[in-house]
Amino acid sequence: MIDKQQIINRFIGYVKIDTESDPDSNTTPSTEKQWDLANKLADELKTIGLQDVSIDKNAYIMATLPSNVEHDVPTIGFISHFDTSPDFTAENVNPQIIEDYDGKDIILNAEDNIVLSPDYFEDLLLYKGQTLITTDGMTLLGADDKAGICEIISAMEYLINHPEIKHGKIRIGFTPDEEIGRGAHKFDVDKFGAAWAYTMDGSRVGELEYENFNAAGAKIKVNGKIVHPGDAKGKMINSMYYATEFINALPKKETPEHTEGYEGFFHLYAIEGKVEETKLQYIIRDHDKDIFEARKILIKKIANDINKKYGRIVIEIEVEDQYYNMKEKVEPVMHIVDIAEEAMKQLNIKPLIKAIRGGTDGSQLSYKGLPCPNIFAGGHNFHGRYEYVPVESMIKATQVICKIAELTQKKAK
Repeated sequence: MIDKQQIINRFIGYVKIDTESDPDSNTTPSTEKQWDLANKLADELKTIGLQDVSIDKNAYIMATLPSNVEHDVPTIGFISHFDTSPDFTAENVNPQIIEDYDGKDIILNAEDNIVLSPDYFEDLLLYKGQTLITTDGMTLLGADDKAGICEIISAMEYLINHPEIKHGKIRIGFTPDEEIGRGAHKFDVDKFGAAWAYTMDGSRVGELEYENFNAAGAKIKVNGKIVHPGDAKGKMINSMYYATEFINALPKKETPEHTEGYEGFFHLYAIEGKVEETKLQYIIRDHDKDIFEARKILIKKIANDINKKYGRIVIEIEVEDQYYNMKEKVEPVMHIVDIAEEAMKQLNIKPLIKAIRGGTDGSQLSYKGLPCPNIFAGGHNFHGRYEYVPVESMIKATQVICKIAELTQKKAK
């Protein structure tokens, strides 16, 4: 049996350490405070008995659980990230433990009337009678992806303490800066040395994913000209008006709040404007590679059309690819998905095989030669004050890791 209280204590110890990443930083890790948890994790891996524990100059952590069988078994890996999203503060995380959840509203913060309600977040009703860990309404929680780290370490410790469970060599890896799209950038696949791996970075129990968005980012600079408004006729160029024209030229219904499933989108996630200059930041997403390419062409065409319309460079645009759909790299080795699916079924967990409306380290790692599907870690409502994770979900994820290790060696006989 996985020790429930140990899972709770381990997870809370992680989330209380602020590891928010910073997209405007050029260092790796992007924030110095990520080292606080990275060093703690490296020490903990040594303490529980893992071998070859290393932490490099960029805070990438790797370790080994040696094989306990004599026959050859493919080396597999499990990977999670320890940074948290810059979308919402991770400073002074104060987790709340809700035991035997009754299916009603959870008051996160009475003073500010912040309520986690199943009327809005319907998935809460899946966890009646379970133990939930929530925020206090003032920060995110950090289950994305400290739940994954907790599960991987707990699974390795369980396998060490239960040598009757036979397995091959297992490698684990923890990365910085996944939330800003750089988690796999400096990951040494050759050093990791696994035939394949799994990221523990999904949400609801049963999620198993080997498809994700193709992703690009777009930075748009809109040029204006400031003069005194009293003398502005024929002289002032208000960049904010042209920025609005650009925004309105994109498809109105192709945004995150209007799409689902395999539908892609354009997402304006940041805007900063004055008369002289306005900056827009977009992310572009689509599962279909051809449609993804068409989206990039469209956003550039709109910029060019506006420039032609006004006879000058009003819009400057820079589009950069971020990651691609891992499906192309995983489908040739679908047995790695099949093993994870079988592991869940043997644990009476219904597999939910679906496409990720986002990305993980696994998408980039798959293109670096390490096929890497994604498995649930159990959390919900990531990147905000309503984030929570059921402890029972973390226990199930820990069991899935152990079962995958066991099945991999059995199939290698």
